[in-house]
Amino acid sequence: MAISIELIDGLKRFLRAQDLTYRDLAVRLRLSEAAVKRMFSRRAMSLQRLEQICDVLDIGLAELSAEAGRGRAPMATLSEEQEQALVDDPAMLLALFLTLNRWKQADVQAHFTFDDVKWTALLVRLDRLGIIELMPGNRGRPLTARNFRWRADGPMERHFRLRMLGDYFADPFDGEQDVLLLLSGALSIAGIRQLKQRLGEVAREFDALLARDASLSAQERVGVSLVLAQKPWLLQLFQPYRRSQGD
Repeated sequence: MAISIELIDGLKRFLRAQDLTYRDLAVRLRLSEAAVKRMFSRRAMSLQRLEQICDVLDIGLAELSAEAGRGRAPMATLSEEQEQALVDDPAMLLALFLTLNRWKQADVQAHFTFDDVKWTALLVRLDRLGIIELMPGNRGRPLTARNFRWRADGPMERHFRLRMLGDYFADPFDGEQDVLLLLSGALSIAGIRQLKQRLGEVAREFDALLARDASLSAQERVGVSLVLAQKPWLLQLFQPYRRSQGD
């Protein structure tokens, strides 16, 4: 059965938003990668297959239809105003985190103190901000890419530096799932660029793992935060011993 170009394009956008490749989809569907590519290029798939793909993406046919009609690529960044609204309301920031990670309402309410009214209100506010689209059944469809980035020196990054960084490092990193590497040294400019590129690759791998595990239940997943950073830096406690450039 031939599927419209708009529906196929909508599926492709959902795949990109969740960082899923044709190979990833083939594994989930138990097909060969070539078969999946052929299915998309020819737009030849049965309704049952279309529903199977929607199940992998955790979307409904109505949601796919709405996306096909919209034709809008997911946002790579939020606006200054959107970030500030999230900073100002931690409950809404949590609601966005849960929506991005495809938590169902039953799981949300099993782990957090949001009743139906509060949870719906949070989703409505995210919808009005243009960060998600509220779908039937209190399902939130993110309008952002799965791996969207916070603005450089934007409200969220500033909030993290001023308010959240101390909380992140307050407890020791001594658990089985913890790791903390404190590394410093002197590199060439070429070496710094290469390291920056590798950190970007780690970030993309993190995003891919999030997309891979998003279909698991809330009980099977553990919330993880990854901080990757590099900058030319000398500890402040070393500054008294440093010569000025004119010496």
